[in-house]
Amino acid sequence: MSSAPTEYQDLLIELGTEELPPKSLQSLSEAFAGEVLRQIDDAGLAHGALTVFAAPRRLAFRIEALQLAQPDRETERRGPAVAAAFDTDGQPTKAAQGFASSVGLRVDQLQTLDTDKGAWLVARVTEQGKQAQALLPEFLAQSVQRLPIPKRMRWGARTEQFVRPVHWLVALLGEDVLPLSLLGLEAGRQTHGHRFHAPAPLVLNTPKEYEQRLESEGFVIADFARRRAMVNEQATAAGTQAGGTAVIDDDLLNEVTALVEWPVALMGRFDVDFLRVPQEALITAMQEHQKYFPVVDDNGKLMNAFITISNIDSTDKTAVISGNEKVIRPRLADAAFFYDNDCRKTLAQHAEPLRQVVFQQQLGTTFEKCERVARLAGIIADKIGGDVALATQAGHLCKADLTSEMVGEFDTMQGVMGYYLARHEGLPEELAQALHEQYLPRFAGDTLPATRTGQAVALADKLDTLVGIFGIGQKPTGDKDPYALRRATLGILRIIIGNELPLDIARLVKEAAAGLGTRITDDAAGQALDFINGRYRAMYQELGIDTQVIRAVQAVAPTQPLDFDRRVRAVAAFRERPEAAALAAANKRVANILAKLEKAPGDEIDGALLDGPAEHALTDAVVNAYAQSEPLVEQGDYVAILALLADLREPVDAFFDQVMVMADDPAVRDNRLALLSFLRDLFLQVADISELGG
Repeated sequence: MSSAPTEYQDLLIELGTEELPPKSLQSLSEAFAGEVLRQIDDAGLAHGALTVFAAPRRLAFRIEALQLAQPDRETERRGPAVAAAFDTDGQPTKAAQGFASSVGLRVDQLQTLDTDKGAWLVARVTEQGKQAQALLPEFLAQSVQRLPIPKRMRWGARTEQFVRPVHWLVALLGEDVLPLSLLGLEAGRQTHGHRFHAPAPLVLNTPKEYEQRLESEGFVIADFARRRAMVNEQATAAGTQAGGTAVIDDDLLNEVTALVEWPVALMGRFDVDFLRVPQEALITAMQEHQKYFPVVDDNGKLMNAFITISNIDSTDKTAVISGNEKVIRPRLADAAFFYDNDCRKTLAQHAEPLRQVVFQQQLGTTFEKCERVARLAGIIADKIGGDVALATQAGHLCKADLTSEMVGEFDTMQGVMGYYLARHEGLPEELAQALHEQYLPRFAGDTLPATRTGQAVALADKLDTLVGIFGIGQKPTGDKDPYALRRATLGILRIIIGNELPLDIARLVKEAAAGLGTRITDDAAGQALDFINGRYRAMYQELGIDTQVIRAVQAVAPTQPLDFDRRVRAVAAFRERPEAAALAAANKRVANILAKLEKAPGDEIDGALLDGPAEHALTDAVVNAYAQSEPLVEQGDYVAILALLADLREPVDAFFDQVMVMADDPAVRDNRLALLSFLRDLFLQVADISELGG
């Protein structure tokens, strides 16, 4: 079928495969289409919108109104210098003749280009644009080759390799099939719908009809986003039908969407008795093992219902539901068996085998780590108003659930199982909560430990690991951070700041190092402290705080993270004031003057040596600012201090305009330097404002 010539046509490419890996379906489809589009753009072919399709058995995309040929281009190639192109008789030399031949012209068709370095022969030729159908085969081959596939496979007797066996290839440009082959397949217009609902081939006429005909005749929803919305909507409705709310995790939603072409949500049930098992284990079994959506009640408690997304619209849905109920029962029975076994032991009994579990070869066993965490957690609890005995006990038991059968089967239950075992044993609720909270925050934006005991144990655990790993010389390098120390450090800072804990990070590192004894040197402990202080920049940059603001606070080296946070926020607010730039510049000037001195300025200002209104005014302003800022420093009210110091702009500007600091009289000069030193120290009570001037 041939159409009348036109300048633009829609392009459709579809690669039909065996079921693709669900977790990488989206990235594969976007990479496949994106790489082809990039090459089309590089080739200068105009086009309209790109639509990407992704389903379990296909990678496809459509580009609307693709230009059928590159526009012709005028190109200019420079040849030899005119002086070398012709001999003394004006005849073309071999250099000129060779250049003309290389561009397909005669010497008399070449032109001359005059530059500041002399005259040159040039050839101006029209380069004819290539046809899109001639370019696309290579574009597609390159795209397939560059797909993010960690391991490719062969199938049958073929030599081609891909992530899964490939069975058909659609390539339409308008109504015409593109003459190309890919992965051993010749392009055609024949696609395939649902494996069971529509097994017969489906012949496409144009790219525009692709998704509509696949849906109406092939029982395939090719658009990933639309299919995802359908799964979400159906699962939500099924959860309501069950009398609760479906728990729809984004990652699981994406994975399920990548597993089905024609989603049909079905609601199943399981034995109520299983609800005595920690719901986190049941949810893990449903989500990770079976790809089911759990259902919870209005209080967030798990119900004995689940939602499964079938890829078939069965005429006997009851049989499909029954089959899924039979499949999930052994999984839940396993969880119940492990839980019952674990409940037969106390947490202290669970902790005993940790004596044989190595935490890190040079840092000893996990049991020894718990001993260190217990000691440090008690120290921290004392400083933050917590229960020292409870924090110490929680530290001893914090890793006990690692030996439980439940954690052995469901690694996501680490910490969670400790919480349930502590409650089953009748231990204090705050201790049980702390066993779960010790791992918080797990990621950026995660919740923080809420109890004082949980905060103490979480900090102690992270600090012990951080300082210990530095002690054995395995600090993070480049992108290598096997012990996730960067994440642990941000967790430490977030816990302290988010819970407004009055903790000194330098003292905490010292205490953690003391627990490690001879395993760590003072130098390694210092490196660990520097590492923590260095993470402030990443943390505040993520919050949108400018680097100069962070550096201004780092320059005065506060040792309490909560204090650091208050200073950063105060300086960020100060920077928005109209006086900030001038005062930053003045601080920079003062810092430069003082840095050049061989000895520190005096610590007194002699009023008898003051000369002129500007010098008197600045002295009075500095003295008054010291008096007013003293109680504010005690309160840590850095916003108020900087608001107070903003009023110094006028006397500071007047001083530098009217006063010669480096006066000839040594006494006067020293007096003025002392005044400037006092001025700078005023600002250094908060931060080094001179850093804001860069």
